[in-house]
Amino acid sequence: MEELIALISNVGFPIAVASYLLIRLEPIVKDLQASISGLTVVIGKQNEATTQQIRELLDTK
Repeated sequence: MEELIALISNVGFPIAVASYLLIRLEPIVKDLQASISGLTVVIGKQNEATTQQIRELLDTK
């Protein structure tokens, strides 16, 4: 029992910090993903790619 309490006290803080950062950064990551998808479409159109080719690029995530 004491080992379990020691384990929680040793790794509890890093887990809490990691969870907080993941929750906090999730919207930023989603925005970046949307921006990258938009840029893929723009670059594809500039290079005269077809809509099907652009969709294939976006589906390879």
